Amino acid sequence: MADISDELIRLAHRAEEERAQLAGLEGEEYEVQKRRWREASGLAQAAITHHATATEQDSSEVEKAVRLAVRRAEEDPAE
Repeated sequence: MADISDELIRLAHRAEEERAQLAGLEGEEYEVQKRRWREASGLAQAAITHHATATEQDSSEVEKAVRLAVRRAEEDPAE
């Protein structure tokens, strides 16, 4: 499994939260939220790519590990 940081998990979680907020929106509200989601997603993806390059890991493996960590954090009943 790829080595990942808490910052990568935080950024990916933020992007997922922004995506989830698209539900039920329409028109201008939808477009504004979509821009927020795309910005958060872009920041997360750039951080994943940078981390993978800096640590000489495969970026798809880092991304997969981050997604799994985010999913696990969302399922954690202690949070």
